[in-house]
Amino acid sequence: MEGDRHAPDRCRANVANVFFPISKVYPKPRPPAPTPPTLPLLCTLLISRGRKSSSKSASQVQATATEAMAEPAYTIPVFRQRTREETEGVEEYQRVSKKVEKGLAAIQEEIQRMRISTKAQVDSLAIEKEVKQKMYRKVDVLEAIPRMPDFIVALRPHTVWEKMPVKLFCTVLGTPMPVVKWYKGGVPVDPLSAPGKYKIESKYGVHSLIISRCAVSDTADYSAVATNTHGTATSAATVTVRSAGSGGWSSQIGIVPRLSGSHFSKLEVSLVDCFPVTFGVEGESASLLCSLVVVPDLPNLPPLVEWYRDDKLLQPGPLVDMSVGGSVARLVLPHLAKDDEGLYTIRVYTKDGTSEHCAYLFVSDATPPVAGAPGAPMSVKAYDINSDYVLVAWKPPNTVNEAAITGYFVDRCEERSDSWVQCNDAPVKVCKYPVHGLKEGHSYRFRVRAVNSSGISRASRPSDRVTALDAVESAKLEGSHEGVPSAPGQPVATRNTRSSAFVQWEAPKHGQQGLMGYYIDGRIVGSKDWFACNHKPFKLNRFVVHGLTLGETYVFRVQAVNVFGLSEESQESGPISIEPALATPSSPYGISLLNCDGSSMTVSWSSPKHCGGSRISAYYVDKRDVDTLVWKEVNTSGIVDRVCTVDNLTEGTFYEFKVQAANMAGVGLPSAPSLPMKCEAWTFEQPGPAYDLTFSEVRSHSLVLVWKAPVYTGASAVSGYFVDMAKKGSCEFVALNEEPISQRYMQVRDLEEGEWYVFRVRTVNAHGIGRPSLVTEAVCARPPPGTKEIVAGVDEETGDIFLSLEACDISQTSAFIWSKNYKPIGECPRVTVTTKGRTSRLSFINPDKDDLGRYSVLVTDTDGVSASHTLTEDALNSMLELSYAIRNPIVPLKHGLNYEVLEKGHVRFWVQAIKLTPAVTYRFVVNDKEVTSGEGHKISHDVSTGVIQMIVDNFTRDSEGTYTVQIHDGKAKAQSSLVLVGDVFLAVLKEAEFQRREYVRKQGAHFSESVSFTVTDDCTVMLTCKVANVKKETTFHWYKEDEEIVPETPPNVMSGACALPIPLFSRKDQGVYKAVIGDERGKDTSTYDISGEVFDDIINAIARIAGESASELVVQCTPEGIRLQCYMNYYTEEMKTVWKHKESKIASSEKMRIGGTTEMAWMQICDPSDKEKGLYTIEISDGVKTHARTFDLSGQAYTEAYEEYLRLKAAAFAEKNRGRVLGGLPDVVTIMEDKSLSLTCTVWGEPTPEVTWFKNEQEVASNEHTRITFDGGKFSSLVINQVTPEDSGKYSINVRNKYGGEFVEITVSVYRHGEQIPESKLGQPKMATPAVIPPSKTPTPASSKAQTPSMSMKSPTPASTPKSPTPAPKSSTPATKSPTPAPKSPTPAPKSPTPAPKSPTPAPKSPTPAPKSPTPAPKSPTPAPKSPTPAPKSPGIKSPTPLGKSPTPKSPTPTPRPRSPTPTFKSPTPPRFMKSPTPPRK
Repeated sequence: MEGDRHAPDRCRANVANVFFPISKVYPKPRPPAPTPPTLPLLCTLLISRGRKSSSKSASQVQATATEAMAEPAYTIPVFRQRTREETEGVEEYQRVSKKVEKGLAAIQEEIQRMRISTKAQVDSLAIEKEVKQKMYRKVDVLEAIPRMPDFIVALRPHTVWEKMPVKLFCTVLGTPMPVVKWYKGGVPVDPLSAPGKYKIESKYGVHSLIISRCAVSDTADYSAVATNTHGTATSAATVTVRSAGSGGWSSQIGIVPRLSGSHFSKLEVSLVDCFPVTFGVEGESASLLCSLVVVPDLPNLPPLVEWYRDDKLLQPGPLVDMSVGGSVARLVLPHLAKDDEGLYTIRVYTKDGTSEHCAYLFVSDATPPVAGAPGAPMSVKAYDINSDYVLVAWKPPNTVNEAAITGYFVDRCEERSDSWVQCNDAPVKVCKYPVHGLKEGHSYRFRVRAVNSSGISRASRPSDRVTALDAVESAKLEGSHEGVPSAPGQPVATRNTRSSAFVQWEAPKHGQQGLMGYYIDGRIVGSKDWFACNHKPFKLNRFVVHGLTLGETYVFRVQAVNVFGLSEESQESGPISIEPALATPSSPYGISLLNCDGSSMTVSWSSPKHCGGSRISAYYVDKRDVDTLVWKEVNTSGIVDRVCTVDNLTEGTFYEFKVQAANMAGVGLPSAPSLPMKCEAWTFEQPGPAYDLTFSEVRSHSLVLVWKAPVYTGASAVSGYFVDMAKKGSCEFVALNEEPISQRYMQVRDLEEGEWYVFRVRTVNAHGIGRPSLVTEAVCARPPPGTKEIVAGVDEETGDIFLSLEACDISQTSAFIWSKNYKPIGECPRVTVTTKGRTSRLSFINPDKDDLGRYSVLVTDTDGVSASHTLTEDALNSMLELSYAIRNPIVPLKHGLNYEVLEKGHVRFWVQAIKLTPAVTYRFVVNDKEVTSGEGHKISHDVSTGVIQMIVDNFTRDSEGTYTVQIHDGKAKAQSSLVLVGDVFLAVLKEAEFQRREYVRKQGAHFSESVSFTVTDDCTVMLTCKVANVKKETTFHWYKEDEEIVPETPPNVMSGACALPIPLFSRKDQGVYKAVIGDERGKDTSTYDISGEVFDDIINAIARIAGESASELVVQCTPEGIRLQCYMNYYTEEMKTVWKHKESKIASSEKMRIGGTTEMAWMQICDPSDKEKGLYTIEISDGVKTHARTFDLSGQAYTEAYEEYLRLKAAAFAEKNRGRVLGGLPDVVTIMEDKSLSLTCTVWGEPTPEVTWFKNEQEVASNEHTRITFDGGKFSSLVINQVTPEDSGKYSINVRNKYGGEFVEITVSVYRHGEQIPESKLGQPKMATPAVIPPSKTPTPASSKAQTPSMSMKSPTPASTPKSPTPAPKSSTPATKSPTPAPKSPTPAPKSPTPAPKSPTPAPKSPTPAPKSPTPAPKSPTPAPKSPTPAPKSPGIKSPTPLGKSPTPKSPTPTPRPRSPTPTFKSPTPPRFMKSPTPPRK
């Protein structure tokens, strides 16, 4: 054993000799040595008990240790044995090794192998040494005080499922340290009786019993009994292990469904990135994805994957789509229904067995078709199938906030049909219904709809197809005949995860037979609204509720479901806050050396990343010499700070450290051992490293790095810091500051979002830059989800200025740490910190400039939730002003004191506050005298609107002055004043007097609306007004310039409205119009001055209607030129009308004449030429919009218009120069026989016309009895000497030249002596057809000789006439005779619109008779031609003159446009081109 005894010494020497040169050759930290395997269980118990208890005898400990070490001793190989000479040459070896670097790697590997091979021996020796030290350790004075065992943390009960582990732990104190034994049902627990089943731990006063893979047989009462010399204490708890009795069981504990068979695979498959708990909505789709790592990955050989829902194997179909490919297994549910809710499990068969993953899919109700309608039923299935009968059953939906379900409708659909037929007329109240009347052999599907008072739900998913056949083996519906089940027991909720809770309950006492499952509802404490936790009945009496909010408090209730409906709700569970389940904290990390004086070392570490759901209460540090593998406790009592000074160390020795964190659940896992640290006094002048580098306020492009000052400052004080940054995985650090910074924090900016970074800090003093700190862990430039910033504000109640942060994430153990300039504030008299739920508030007490700075807050035990806010002087001053206003409140006024003149001349003074309480008081002061409510003043207020008012009934000149209102509402005050003096007062007084007069006026008939104007669609201007308080005796009159206007329709005052139409409005209608209404009660007058702007407004209104109604431009040819016309509802020259030719404005001239009538505007091109070709536009402006109409006068349109112009010009010339009778002939002559008759007339024509007389249509020859004369080419006479009765008859004269002529008839009656004078008959002049010279290229068809025989006459002599000088046959419309002779006029005209008289050349009928115009056409310098007989029609051209002989018009404007459409005609010209004159008006 001597070799064994010296082996540790040799090992220790070798380690010391090797580690020193390595640290010199390789200055960078070396990777940590592998952690030694855990000691045997018995050794661990012995060490723990030896540390904590001194009551056990030394002999027992020694015997136990000897038994534990009774294992084969390690024998050092011969080649590893070293002689004493070799040992003495260590110093020489060390000196040589400093200079020679060769072989160091090989030596290091050799030492590593040596350490592993000697592990067991070193452990045994360490245990023996530790036992000996414990036997002789003296007890401290405090520990010597007798104290019986006391459980600080007692055992708590647990309910778990099969194959899950459970850990029972407790904390006990006592002096001497008690010994704890574990019992199951009163029987001691023996870990050796079932190896691997039980594990007992005892460390730092925390005792635990771990039961792995629980079975139902492990259900029992477990107790921990603590015993010392002063007594015994017991803590007990019950462990309940539930059995996996059905498929729903797996939804709670993750147990996979039963294997569907044996499957063998040669692939190694691992599941990564599996689907989480999923939430869906009816009608939508859901995809469950799971990434696979397959080795080998063969594209043609995918792994075998199975999907389960609630322990039932799923098969592909229309509602389920499965696929495996591209290293992804996918399950797609294309059309979700509540039937799809459940636990989904994926099973992948691998080489070593199976890999599984499961998660719950929740499917909520879709939006109902009617608000308040229930959700759709589910699980529709057919039972008891017969040839004409099927029993349909279903599960009812969960009703949380909706009205109760009153019944269900069942629908059926025959196969190969899309029409659903309702089976029941009235809703059925139970969840089953027998469907009769089926056709044998036909297949059907069924669906169900729920009904409540609000409406009908969506239809359920249709059932599977069933065929109506006899003797079919179908499932039988198992139901209860007891009705609705009773309420389940009160649920118990326990913590599960950060977003879920575990709820369990007892089954109902009645109605368990045929129970379909349970519905679980939840609500937030303080809210009245319940929400459904599941939407499909769950069969077991335990459920995990997912989707909850961390930190919120919930209560739950349960309802049982069977075929008869839902039971009553159970009692509510106790409130539970959603927090993760309690666990031990994770291991600390980042152990670094801060200082060393040769006998002690100061180390620090970073807190665990996970606290385990409970606040970390202590840290425990272990150390060991790198020469040994035995860890020793540094502190037996926990330390709170993350800095520890380890004393009693050996200078020159290398040490390793590890740290454990403890919370309420126990002591967590130890950290990885630190790098070997040499205990060597620090004497260098530069400072030591900074430590505890932490991040806060991590955002997308910035973060804040905070650190603590070094413990070792060197030879001088620390003067600043350099911060270095590098991207993750890179060793190239970049300094972020060129000059050292004095503060111990830095805001790093300009980061790349999503990039990972690491940092380190170097400390600077007067002697240079010291050692860098440990490199931080990598941090990602991305803020935590839902990050919020600090809000600065002022409390509305107290007026306190505060900074507040609402944390986006928080745990039960989280704390808000406020800092100023990144130095913790702690207990400070200037501020107070209050925390409520997720919100923490830092309130200032009498803030001033000393409180300016950067404030930050860190939320512990979260994923970096932090924020900061810089309090500036301007922001502080603004908040101080608001704080003063709150602490010295005023009544906030929405409106200051104002006035309003009411009817009757009353004046209302009012003020409006934003808010008033019923306790408000106020007073009005006028000219320093308080005014009270009474005669002449009415004072009141309205709390709801905040209005305080005073009404002055009689406002006179004495009311001038200052008005003030003073308001008191609790502690708040307000005052508002109004000064009414000078012009302001006079304006108010004038308005008050006017309102008084108005009130008096309205006591009788009066105008409720004054006179105004409107324009109708036919452009008639209407002056309108409204009257009120009238009666039958009330009179109404219109006046213009004090002259009464009597409208055609008398005004009806009883209708409440009167109107005066002004048709054809123009400038002549300007003036002052007045409406007067009155009766015995008085009269009222309303005037309206139509001039200036009012006149312009009326014209613009007319222009708007006229412009909208304007037709397209049309062409009208005249003998003078080509005319463009635009028809509209009304036209007047006062309208703003502009004509343009090729965008150039046209001014009226001899060449371009502009005019119009009441129904159209025209522009005439006189004597047109090719220069006038182009686009013409008329623009009508109404002051807002311009209405334009265009016509392109070019090409074919211009050619045809020009030809028509030439034709009309020739026709006008002919009309002007034709032969005609100017006057002198009567219509009827009555003469006595033997008298002489002389018929003399004046004729005219150029050239001189030929004159022919006729008697009874036979030419009269000149003889002695009848003499014909024609003097000077102007005067023609027919003289009959001594007339006889035979001379009676119808005489006529035909005056004609080459341009045409005229035919006039005279009736001569000769009576004898003594006879009665016969009755006179009218004769009408007839116009001969003028000879028309046709224009070029326009052929004129020859007139029929039968119709116009006179057209062929060449001379005035009868001999030159045709054989039959008789005029043409009579017209179809005989001429009417008039007893009144025609007036003597150079241009005779018919006196009535009767048809034309007989004529050898009858005139053609006009398509539309010419109407009588109500107003004469305006004069124009271009008269229209007179053409009594139009020329024969050319193709597509209409006659320019109407039927008959009419007086020559004084205006060149044709007859206004007719209201009815003009008859169409065939023409090669565009539709807008017209060759005929304006159609006559109706």
